[in-house]
Amino acid sequence: MRLRLPEERPTEPPTGYKIAHPVLSQDGTRVGFTGVSLGGALPYGVLDEARCVYGLRHRAPHRRCDCGFHCVHDRAEAEALLCTTEHRAAVLLEVSVLGAYIRFERGFRYARQRVRTATLGPCGCGAVAAALADAGWGRPGWRALTAACAGCVRGRTSLSPAAFARLAGEGLRVRAGSGVAEQPVGLGVSELVAEAALLQARLDWFQTQLAQLDERGSQG
Repeated sequence: MRLRLPEERPTEPPTGYKIAHPVLSQDGTRVGFTGVSLGGALPYGVLDEARCVYGLRHRAPHRRCDCGFHCVHDRAEAEALLCTTEHRAAVLLEVSVLGAYIRFERGFRYARQRVRTATLGPCGCGAVAAALADAGWGRPGWRALTAACAGCVRGRTSLSPAAFARLAGEGLRVRAGSGVAEQPVGLGVSELVAEAALLQARLDWFQTQLAQLDERGSQG
């Protein structure tokens, strides 16, 4: 007899958490995500179906393969992955586990998913993210994006969180996570003193010019 795994029939799709890199298509009309490990070569949409990364024709998740979407049960466990050097630029996803799935102690391997929420980390400078900007790397046809504040976006290709959510569709919510408030650009004390000295020098010059004009007028 073949040992069969127990089947679950939940009334609502289970919720899971994972990390991924947001991506933008080359023509700028589509967005999605790419995984941080085995599935990184196959970008996926907000609502998508898993495919075998080895190119095999079986449906994911197959018991004798490690294909399929992966997520963990605990949000804190997914957030802990963002502490590693190679995953600092990733975002945290909250997903609905759809279709067939295999339950493990720490999470699921499953056939389909809907990404409900994407939470951005801080900009590389530590400020709260205001946009998703070109990260400087990507996959064929896709540019990877990373969280950036308004001051660090500069001339890079970028999308606001709202624009990313609009292109993604399917009710995706994109929000900024932790970070320090971006400080307004201004001058320090030394810069203000230098500006004041410059203005005073210009004022003295104008007063000298006016005095010379008055002298010429009185002589004429």
